[in-house]
Amino acid sequence: MKKIILSAAFLAFAGLTAANATEVKEPLAITVKQDSTTKVPVELADLPEAVKATLQTEPVKQWTPTAAFLVTNADKTSYYHIDIKKGDETAAVKLDKDGKPIKS
Repeated sequence: MKKIILSAAFLAFAGLTAANATEVKEPLAITVKQDSTTKVPVELADLPEAVKATLQTEPVKQWTPTAAFLVTNADKTSYYHIDIKKGDETAAVKLDKDGKPIKS
């Protein structure tokens, strides 16, 4: 009797395994959103004059520029991202080519 119950249990398990093995699942769709923004380093001396002038106005002139980047978005708009430092504090400003602040 034990052999019959074990055989039945084995056949039931094998049947479930076979059913799961032949089950077809839908393929998983993977979507990747690429960030088309480019960030190119720019020498501080090579910044446009309007941007340099804005950096010399209040309250920004109290900060020291440490690095600058030209950021170009996917829609071809661009701005200058300038890292600034005052003592232990760090921040960044975003200015267009005319030296006007960009709102994030």
